[in-house]
Amino acid sequence: MKPPAVAKGGVESAFERRAARAEALGRDAEAARAPLSFLAGLYRAHARSAAELERSAPSLTGKIEDDFSSILPATADVLRYAADAGPEPLAEAAHARVEEDPETAGMRLRVFWEGGPDTREDYLSRAVLRPYMETLRAANRAPSRVHRQGHCPFCGGSPFVAARREGSEMEGARRMLACSLCGGEWLLGRILCPACFEEDPRKLPIFQSDRYPAVRIETCDTCRRYIKSIDLSLDARPIPEVDDVVSLSMDLWATEEGYTRIHPGWAGL
Repeated sequence: MKPPAVAKGGVESAFERRAARAEALGRDAEAARAPLSFLAGLYRAHARSAAELERSAPSLTGKIEDDFSSILPATADVLRYAADAGPEPLAEAAHARVEEDPETAGMRLRVFWEGGPDTREDYLSRAVLRPYMETLRAANRAPSRVHRQGHCPFCGGSPFVAARREGSEMEGARRMLACSLCGGEWLLGRILCPACFEEDPRKLPIFQSDRYPAVRIETCDTCRRYIKSIDLSLDARPIPEVDDVVSLSMDLWATEEGYTRIHPGWAGL
């Protein structure tokens, strides 16, 4: 399968654009200013890591055990940034990981890579691997990972946000899922749960808020999961994984209603 194209200008530039979007949103979104500010800095750390990884891209294999020697030094700045600027629990975990020996650090990433039951909450491993995975996507070099139904067809990552993009007059808006690991997108039918594949519309309620008219919480009453969806059909400026952070109150509401997000966004919700 051909992976979704990386934005013009390369992987480093794609992260810089996300950082700029987070900074712009943070100026107006008072309630989400702190997480957006942290996210802007994280994207800049990603950009620095991506610049280093792109230089070694020809030697990357997509097999994590073979690529540790490139991943660990190139992404060390991601952990240092999280240790210095992250919220307290994340900063403490990052401080501990900064001090780890390469063997232990590699083992942690391998556990995440293999997709165990606890990896959903491993924010730091996902943050460390993101520049590497996006570099592989840019090089059209599929990683050697288990691919599960409903996950990214390129890298096997979980979907963590959706975008509704303008389609043809016949098909209407298209729903695109965004990968939490490589940043790619793939098409999924609008009336389908991305987690359990329920397709009965009566069991797939959608919730919106007047405060965030472009945002929807798309839930499933069968598995009690949800994904947040952002409408880009009228305004293409938002970057779904960044703009997601502005409407954190909707995630809190969904949690209170008993739904669990399929995969947390970059704010940890």
